[in-house]
Amino acid sequence: MTYLIIKNFILGPILNILFRPWIRGGENIPKRGAAILASNHLSFVDSIFLPLKVRRPVTFLAKSDYFTGKGLKGALVRWFFKSTGQLPIDRSGGKASEDSLNTGLGVLERKLLLGIYPEGTRSPDSKLYRGRTGIARMVLEARVPVVPVAMIDTDKVQPLGSKYPKIHRVGVRVGEQLDFSRFAGMEGERVVLRAVTDQIVYQIKQLSNQEYKDVYASTIRNRMARQQG
Repeated sequence: MTYLIIKNFILGPILNILFRPWIRGGENIPKRGAAILASNHLSFVDSIFLPLKVRRPVTFLAKSDYFTGKGLKGALVRWFFKSTGQLPIDRSGGKASEDSLNTGLGVLERKLLLGIYPEGTRSPDSKLYRGRTGIARMVLEARVPVVPVAMIDTDKVQPLGSKYPKIHRVGVRVGEQLDFSRFAGMEGERVVLRAVTDQIVYQIKQLSNQEYKDVYASTIRNRMARQQG
């Protein structure tokens, strides 16, 4: 109920007036049942505008930092994520990755829409980067369709590192559902996981028209941080 109130009566009307977000291909999102929305990740606001333009509620696995921020901004972000049903996850790897997988599977078992960013983190430069295979494992274990999504121009609203958003029109392109049922039972095969992940990312690239780099976004971000340091 809180989700719908925020979306339809509080935050939604304001964002629609200021940013005039559009969506194309929304009919590709199933009206019922579990599915994964696999999106590129240009900005923090992706997790706001995608649910805003999708009729059904979307649950994201959000990094735990969003729930521990300090000050007024941290409190507002924490309130938003909790109120809209977003779930905190630890991205440190190892057991944390297994816990994240189980959290996502739990969302899908409840026949909900799960939003995932295959790149694992925001793009540091608006390019599209190599996907993490965790999404493939989740797809094959849950046996649900994948809907590729491209967020358009959200990096112009709030680029990585910026403190305050700028007014700019944004959009969402939704592709046709991807069916990987032919790989059922093969979630333990690394080659299969990579192939499924690469196909998902390729479809996102087709929708977003981003330049693709076959390296992890986190690698580039760490490299940039070292250079700045």
